[in-house]
Amino acid sequence: MEARALVAWNVRRIRVDLGIPQEQLAYDAQIDRSHMGAVERQDANPTIDLLDRIAKALGVHVSEFFVQPPKGATPRRTLRKGRKPARLRQKKK
Repeated sequence: MEARALVAWNVRRIRVDLGIPQEQLAYDAQIDRSHMGAVERQDANPTIDLLDRIAKALGVHVSEFFVQPPKGATPRRTLRKGRKPARLRQKKK
């Protein structure tokens, strides 16, 4: 798997496993949502600085983006539209 595909795979895997919508991750990483989508679709070539911001927003080390998926693994399905992460619901008290 090429590096850009590997990063895209792992960013989406981690984000979906944590239940974080793409829009929230983009906000936390201080980038535009469309650019975040481009990273996950392999349409963008993220810089090391951007990967570092995304990793911090996800609470993981940047090396997690370079973990090879197991053979036969299928891509994570995206979250349902309109789903709000728990941390956003808590802030609106």
